[in-house]
Amino acid sequence: MLRLASESETGFDPARVGDVRSLRITSHIFEPLLEFDPLARPVKLRPRTAAAMPEAEPGSDFRIWTVRLQPGIFFTDDPAFGGRPRELVAADYAYSIQRLADPATKSPGWSSMEQAGISGLATRRREAVERKQPFDHERPIAGLQVLDRHTLRFVLDAGRPRFPQWLASASTAAVAREVIEAHGELSMQHPVGTGPFVLAEWRRASRIVLERNPLFRDLRYHAEPAADDVEGQAILARLKGRRLPMVNRVEVAIIEEKQPTWLAFLNGEVDWVELPDGFTPVAMPGGKLAPHLAKRGIRAERVVLPSTYYTMFNMEHPLVGGYTPERVALRRAVGLAIDVQREITLLRHGSAVAAQSPVAVHLSGYQPQWRSEMSDYNPARARALLDLYGWRDRNGDGWRETPAGEPLVLEVATQPSQEMRRFDELMERDMGAIGLHVAFRTATWPEQYKAARAGKLMMWSVSGRASAPDGIEGLLRYDGAAAGGVNLSRFDLPEMNATIAKLQALPEGPQREALFDHAKRLTVAWMPYKLRTHLAATALTQPWLVGFRRPLFWNNWFEMVDIEPHPGHDAPAA
Repeated sequence: MLRLASESETGFDPARVGDVRSLRITSHIFEPLLEFDPLARPVKLRPRTAAAMPEAEPGSDFRIWTVRLQPGIFFTDDPAFGGRPRELVAADYAYSIQRLADPATKSPGWSSMEQAGISGLATRRREAVERKQPFDHERPIAGLQVLDRHTLRFVLDAGRPRFPQWLASASTAAVAREVIEAHGELSMQHPVGTGPFVLAEWRRASRIVLERNPLFRDLRYHAEPAADDVEGQAILARLKGRRLPMVNRVEVAIIEEKQPTWLAFLNGEVDWVELPDGFTPVAMPGGKLAPHLAKRGIRAERVVLPSTYYTMFNMEHPLVGGYTPERVALRRAVGLAIDVQREITLLRHGSAVAAQSPVAVHLSGYQPQWRSEMSDYNPARARALLDLYGWRDRNGDGWRETPAGEPLVLEVATQPSQEMRRFDELMERDMGAIGLHVAFRTATWPEQYKAARAGKLMMWSVSGRASAPDGIEGLLRYDGAAAGGVNLSRFDLPEMNATIAKLQALPEGPQREALFDHAKRLTVAWMPYKLRTHLAATALTQPWLVGFRRPLFWNNWFEMVDIEPHPGHDAPAA
């Protein structure tokens, strides 16, 4: 049995969740066509339910792709199937991708899938929105062609050299239409997939239990680590050929506060933990595992993730939003006033690096030497910007007013945790230093996320992680079409939208790199997000957990690890 601790989830429908806590669960219940090799670095795509990697049709300029499924893969049993075995077929993936476009699904994954440019899919969505009618799943879509029971053809509006990366996204995992239609809005509570685990128990915001899927196919551990990857080769030698999953049960305790999470790991009550930043000096002094933990056989893996922590400004909000010079000046002043290095040192204890652009480490287009205003801390310049554009203290109370002389209060959404209180205190300090009054609005993370997607927050600090190695992943939150999805700021600039479209179509090379540079400069100039840090995560594992390696762009790993026999644990699966 594998035991974990996590913060609260939102649900388990792959088309309707966008938070890592929930994706970490759905990725073990549902399966996309492709996946990433668990040990290969640099990362490498490989088939999951596909029989082979998708192929672009010769002469199509990466516009037409065909993929064939493995026959004989089955969904777990469900009453919606009428007591009959239900095989996974090509039509399931076509339906699941259509669900991303269905306005009724409200999928955070649509903004990314729209960028793939599947012919006719966005048009079908617009028809449903404009006519206020249900999404038509019956009428054929030109870009989603089910050629036979196990073959699917994708036709794209423009060439997409990296299209297979979309097919590894957790949001494109296959669901069964019968199940979705039987459960409707309760689909978040009733996951039925083809993956290695099934949901056995769920007490919202309290406990999640997964159990081995009894219908899961005979899938064996295999990977392709680099020849000089000593750790990867050792994992492969130990686990190669083992049937997946290797554990029969996964128990996830929902613990919102960091200290109880840390204590649970120290007490041997959980097998893996994401080291809370506040305990870095204790567990990883000087960047090395503490001797008392090493003596216990605990292992540590620290990786700078393709993840960015940012403060978003709602571009549709009358105070902080808009594209006029004074609004841009306000956002840039806020950005200049945030002491990112202090945040890294005091709050993250060195477990982050200052973000220069949304194109994070491990992504194409990332340049370690690239520098921008994003990482600058300059309160004097921030105050000068505010003065220049009319954000002044007119009544002498110490707080600035708007250029029109109205009260100015920055409403910042936050969560009710001890960790967030420390971030809020730093934010209040930084904004007070330039004369900006801050009021915090507290709610749970799922509540804030829902409100942010609906455009109801003024400002909120949150992190986002890339799901594929293409640098475009970091830029999608700036795409106007992604408003309400990954684009929480609702930023919509024609120049940026056009730049993103060009980046999607270009092959790798100098022209694409130059366009990445232009896009990054636009993100700094308009500042719809104050990018703060790229997070460095440290995973600690108990000595009996075997085979863990940090996923970079994906969330499934429970089936890839084993638990050695030790007191208080079940024996591992055969």
